[in-house]
Amino acid sequence: MDMLLAKTIILAASAIGVGLSMLTGLGPGIGEGYAAGKAVEAIARQPEAKSDIISTMILGQAISESTAIYGLVVAMILLYANPLLSALAN
Repeated sequence: MDMLLAKTIILAASAIGVGLSMLTGLGPGIGEGYAAGKAVEAIARQPEAKSDIISTMILGQAISESTAIYGLVVAMILLYANPLLSALAN
């Protein structure tokens, strides 16, 4: 296989992979907004439990945000330090 063709295929597949990995930001974004809305409802019903509700909400949002950060890291690796291109050169 021609080296230029192989590099083109790897770059095209990487671009598709970057697009798919950036879709991981959709789920946490929707989920965090929903959780924040439910937390506001819970605080409105029980204002005395405000600190417990907020700490639980922040913990849940931090955990769900980690999936979006993993997707971002994968996208950055594919864009800037693509290991497939370096393997092709060897």
